[in-house]
Amino acid sequence: MRHESAPLTRHLRVLRERGHTVLEFRGEIDIAAAEEIVPHLDAATAGPDPRVVIDLSRIEFFDCSGLRLLYRARHRVADRHGRLHLVCAHPLTLRMLRITGLSRLLPPRPTLEAALEAAQEQPEATSDPV
Repeated sequence: MRHESAPLTRHLRVLRERGHTVLEFRGEIDIAAAEEIVPHLDAATAGPDPRVVIDLSRIEFFDCSGLRLLYRARHRVADRHGRLHLVCAHPLTLRMLRITGLSRLLPPRPTLEAALEAAQEQPEATSDPV
């Protein structure tokens, strides 16, 4: 069951899905979009043990500002002993993730369902954060 916890904005929708906060990035993720997204990202990654999925399936453009958002989320979640999962199937964005090495730190899943299943399959006591 999905529960929308923040209003749909031009570049972001925030949902709750299976105990995870899903940040669904939308459209062109550039410096202007990043400024809009940061407060929501920070709210989703605040507190102990955050469970977050960043969904890039609805993006049309993704630059270094988007990469900074992913690194920011990863750092904040790791500091709080939480978990972060990524949804991405766009070939150019996947290439950027591979080139920067981010795909090794945050392996992308092709769909939100696959990311949520991966999150459920991780053992609680033995998993690395993020």
